[in-house]
Amino acid sequence: MPVSANDPVDVLIVGAGASGAAVAWSLAETRMHIVCMEQGDWANPAEYPTNYPDWEQRLQGENSIDPNVRGRPSDYPVNNDDSPISVVNFNGVGGGTVMYAAHFPRLHPSDFRVRTLDGVADDWPVNYDRLEPYFAENDRMMGVSGLAGDPSYPPKQPPLPPLPLGRFGETLAGGFNRLGWHWWPSDSAIISRPYRGRDQCLNLGPCMSGCAQGAKSSTDITYWPEALRSGVELRTRCRVREITLNEAGMADGVIYYDPDGEERHQRAEVVVLACNGVGTPRILLNSKSSQFPDGLANRSGMVGRNLMFHPVGFVQGLFEERLDSHKGPLGCSLLSNQFYETDPDRDFVRGYMMQGVRGGAGPWNTAMQGAASGRIPWGPGHHEAFRRHFDHTATIGVLCEDLPEAHNTVTLDPELADSDGIPAPKITYRLSGNTSRMLEHGLAHAREVMETAGAVEVVSVGPAREAGWHLLGTARMGRDPERSVVNPWGRSHDVRNLFIVDGSIFVTAGAVNPTSTIQALALYIADTMKKNLANLFD
Repeated sequence: MPVSANDPVDVLIVGAGASGAAVAWSLAETRMHIVCMEQGDWANPAEYPTNYPDWEQRLQGENSIDPNVRGRPSDYPVNNDDSPISVVNFNGVGGGTVMYAAHFPRLHPSDFRVRTLDGVADDWPVNYDRLEPYFAENDRMMGVSGLAGDPSYPPKQPPLPPLPLGRFGETLAGGFNRLGWHWWPSDSAIISRPYRGRDQCLNLGPCMSGCAQGAKSSTDITYWPEALRSGVELRTRCRVREITLNEAGMADGVIYYDPDGEERHQRAEVVVLACNGVGTPRILLNSKSSQFPDGLANRSGMVGRNLMFHPVGFVQGLFEERLDSHKGPLGCSLLSNQFYETDPDRDFVRGYMMQGVRGGAGPWNTAMQGAASGRIPWGPGHHEAFRRHFDHTATIGVLCEDLPEAHNTVTLDPELADSDGIPAPKITYRLSGNTSRMLEHGLAHAREVMETAGAVEVVSVGPAREAGWHLLGTARMGRDPERSVVNPWGRSHDVRNLFIVDGSIFVTAGAVNPTSTIQALALYIADTMKKNLANLFD
């Protein structure tokens, strides 16, 4: 039994990342008593690795993007043994937005109609037009830089001008231009001008270690300050173990461990899960009861199924001219949707995005990666080879659509657990034949861009192992309770006061970084909740 029970709150949100912050901010205007629990803590920008001369080495340990390497008290281990792709996440206020590259494209209209257009996967119960006002609202709240007019999207207007392409981007753009292929400056959640009290990007480069400048739009510095001013209560270092039910089958709160490790019960009228596509099914599967012996809200058997990752490959080119490729935002330069939509002449359905990634690591990583690949030797010839590579490389990332497959799962590991004894997630995942053929096609065409842009050497890898940034699909939305976990506005089919707002509710993955769409969905769900407060549980 829990040590003590706290007074009930109106809304309890679990997770303070991209979606949890957006929902908290949106619901705050109701003046309900809203509490958000986050198992991590606030990040201190003064402690980000880039404040130190050995910042590159610091990224290898407690600042790693891999929770199994990072191993902080706020992290939980993940069993990736049965997957070629490892889960990447961050626990703390802001969640993954603290360490993401801030590449911020939206899903395309076709991504919501995959079954209708291509005869595979499923259609979403919402569409692009329905979410468009929330995309725009989220762009304003986060601070998104970009250029209007991209022909691969419906009209949209980012609030800030695009980040500069630099020599790196201009070189890749030249390759796309000579091939006659689509490219466009990326939408980026990095501010190109002073915005809402934050100063602009200084092109420091290593965005994925946390932005000490505050130019990268993580939710700890965008949504959360406004939500807190509006009266939302945020409790850090509170690890939720399970969601509890009353006799009527309604969620009545959560059991969690407080910062002192004490077990407590927080009662609530409404519970909102915002823990990503791995953390959310983990909590649901661990919330077993006589009413839900296979996990909470899991009468359909769909909780934890249909995990989608976005398999990624990389093509790196070496150029004679200097590209200044260690300067500027890591993943935010340009993108190409030339091969995004299905083409019946190809041997796969759906498609991929090509993304310009500044392939120029800092000096330490350039030397270490060069040594590992044999391109930069130790000893004689080291400095000459180093000068030839440092700031002379460009990379194209190939991000592939991952179709939902029921055998790709998140389950509870029978042996591995976190420091509080909560079972760890186990990932079981296989790359489909469709995705494998798509990735092969993408790497070949990214190589063609590199060669056309003037690269003198080109190498490619994929699928990348540590590329499980995008955790999607394990509690999908839909109209049919037999084939989905939540309804078209995020409410559990089985538990009428339980909502899910993170990437787990994705029906299909598209071929873009998902944060913009995750947050638009979260704002849409919160808005729908507000419009239905009088009959929220009907």
